[in-house]
Amino acid sequence: MGRMDGKVVIVTGGAGGIGAAASKLIASAGGAVVVADLSETGQAVADDIVASGGSAVFRRLDVTDERSWAAVVESTVAELGHLDVLVNNAGITDTRGIAETTAESWNRMVAIDQWGVMLGLKHCAPAIKAAGGGSIVNLSSIAGLIATPGSSIAYSGAKGAVRLMTKFAAVELAKDGIRVNSVHPGRVDTEMVADQTDWKKEYMLERTPLGRNAAPVEIAYGILFLASSESSYITGTELVIDGGFTAQ
Repeated sequence: MGRMDGKVVIVTGGAGGIGAAASKLIASAGGAVVVADLSETGQAVADDIVASGGSAVFRRLDVTDERSWAAVVESTVAELGHLDVLVNNAGITDTRGIAETTAESWNRMVAIDQWGVMLGLKHCAPAIKAAGGGSIVNLSSIAGLIATPGSSIAYSGAKGAVRLMTKFAAVELAKDGIRVNSVHPGRVDTEMVADQTDWKKEYMLERTPLGRNAAPVEIAYGILFLASSESSYITGTELVIDGGFTAQ
């Protein structure tokens, strides 16, 4: 049997990067995946999974909109029977310094990276409870643990909030059989970081003991572990996948 056989999983931000890698990996392990994203590219990810013999559907999701969340959860349960796992992956990044941060940029960051995670918890937890319990994996960042030059105060603030929200949710939802953990990637080779400045890229690479960036699938393996029953006694904790960056 696969590690995720019989489990239905929503992956937000599933159209690319870590989200696409997690969707494909979970499906290859036997999970039925709902690739949720604003981008229609998510349909191609779902099609790739199906073509490879896996189970996946694409659903358009605006993580900042409660009605959008409610619709995706409702359709997931109606079509696939239940919901066992949420991977709260959708997010954006920013490089503005304190002086350049505006109310608009701050509010957009918080709406997607923090409020979007909160809405995922709010709307998915009841369905996961109804299925007998399961797992929620929230994507934070090493920027939610330490100050990383080249990141913004808004990004660090939102990702730090995700870390503490995860712990709070883990305690509150434990009685419902729901485990909640956060994943904290270092620098990953995705489109999100491709346009960062050369000095930022060099800074991170020089200070990463393993001497390279992560591939999205290397983060996805951590997500898969926390989503599966193999991590059945792990909740409220952080899984740091950063090549040793924060060990210094």
